[in-house]
Amino acid sequence: MEKLNHVYVYIDGASRGNPGEAGIGIVIKDPSGNKIKEHKEYVGKRTNNEAEYLALIKGLHLALSYCKKRVIIVSDSELIVKQRNGQYKTKKKHLKGLASKVGKLQSMFGKVDYKHVERELNKDADRLANEAIEELSLK
Repeated sequence: MEKLNHVYVYIDGASRGNPGEAGIGIVIKDPSGNKIKEHKEYVGKRTNNEAEYLALIKGLHLALSYCKKRVIIVSDSELIVKQRNGQYKTKKKHLKGLASKVGKLQSMFGKVDYKHVERELNKDADRLANEAIEELSLK
């Protein structure tokens, strides 16, 4: 596949209990809004914010296959978006390590933008994150 100029990466993390059983969901779309990749994964017992960061890390990893120029991260997590845009400091120790990994991944792209959306506009990633948790309980 030819590399795209940019991709949209919709991310979401879910935790049942906070901390509790957690999952991540990622949807990657091309510039026209067509889905090119979906991913869901169980990530163990995590807080909601840890799950959000793990979704971001996985989303950036997956985006490397499609684009190295510009990535637009779309998330309903105000914390993630404001921390990555420099509006909030990352104070919690358990999130600092994850934020550092994000920084290293971001450097592999020309530009990474973060966009906050309401949960309704991030339904597919949310569904995938919850499916990852539910599938665990079926095993």
